[in-house]
Amino acid sequence: MPGDRDRALDEADDSSRHDDGLLAVRAAEGDEEAFEQLVRRHAPALLRLATRLLGSRTEAEDAVQESFVSAWRKVPEFRRDAQFGTWMHRIVTNRCLNVLRARRPAVDLGEVPEPQAPEHEASPARVAEAHAAVADLGRAMEGLSPEQRVCWVLRELNGLPYETIAETVGISPEAVRGRVFRARRYLTEAMAAWR
Repeated sequence: MPGDRDRALDEADDSSRHDDGLLAVRAAEGDEEAFEQLVRRHAPALLRLATRLLGSRTEAEDAVQESFVSAWRKVPEFRRDAQFGTWMHRIVTNRCLNVLRARRPAVDLGEVPEPQAPEHEASPARVAEAHAAVADLGRAMEGLSPEQRVCWVLRELNGLPYETIAETVGISPEAVRGRVFRARRYLTEAMAAWR
């Protein structure tokens, strides 16, 4: 039954949050194995986020690694009423923002690997068109401020709600909406040729 399945998924999600909280408490007491479990659990999603924000797998790996080192030092300060995953998203996002601000102008997103189309749909013309669109989007994203870029990526590529983005970035949900709106408007204008 759909209701039972949804309830089971919610309970599993609540259980993992509870597990994260317990692991964070143990890590704050110096338990390295507990922290390693948190790293294994959250690293893949954080690496995807950092790669999308930075456009470079190498820089993303460095940012995530530095974020976990920072988190290990700060885990005693972790508020038990917050979710560990949200806390780590904030640390990684802030690290990525610092990298983006330091390297103005923005990175070429042409380095981000494009998802491969199934063989039967990948005609040479479609592949060339897709590569051109990704390159144009990368150039267009260079025109966004780091703050707009982070909010847009978290909303459009990661599908996070405005409230979660606000908590992650440390601004109000209204400010997130404004940044996403301005980013969408700018990207829509910049990508007008692809409509």
